Amino acid sequence: MISTSMIKRILCIIVFATLSAPVIQQLRAADGVTDADALAKESEDYCTSTAQTRPTPPDVIVAKVNEACALLEKEGRAAFPKFSGKGSPFIYEGTYVSVHSLADCTTLVHPLKPKMVGNQLTSLKDAKGKRFYITEDDLVRTKGEGWVEYYWPKPGSQEIARKITFVKKCKLPDGTEVVVCSGMSNFSDADAAKLELH
Repeated sequence: MISTSMIKRILCIIVFATLSAPVIQQLRAADGVTDADALAKESEDYCTSTAQTRPTPPDVIVAKVNEACALLEKEGRAAFPKFSGKGSPFIYEGTYVSVHSLADCTTLVHPLKPKMVGNQLTSLKDAKGKRFYITEDDLVRTKGEGWVEYYWPKPGSQEIARKITFVKKCKLPDGTEVVVCSGMSNFSDADAAKLELH
């Protein structure tokens, strides 16, 4: 049986936690750290921890994009938080899944770069000047899915690497068409040679 003093202690802890949470958030914000920044850092650290030494097989990327599409088609925007944070099934093998709208190429989900969310990506270029988001959108409009090649920093690094990304069109329950993307920099040249890259 729980004593009265134990109940009082528990209530004090709950009240303290409730009252101190906004203060802690304000202190973090004053230091320039937001919840989105903290979640992005957690996602990036987790992404780095999932990296493999062996090359990532393309079918692993395709399976993960298909899994993400199935979830988005079922849950819509309510599923977006499931793409970020430690333990997310969409952060894996040193990479991640991102989502943007097909209509206007606006980022909807990016677990490592939340500041990209809400930004239109049509003018974004890779290290060699390729507007790869335009290539992705053109590809899903014509074929529904496929592979796009570009040069982009590896997660957790400034090192530019050749990246091949699988993109697929899917539709949210509200009718919004989105492009679900996941790419890899750690792949074998033999596997890449078998893919139709755009």
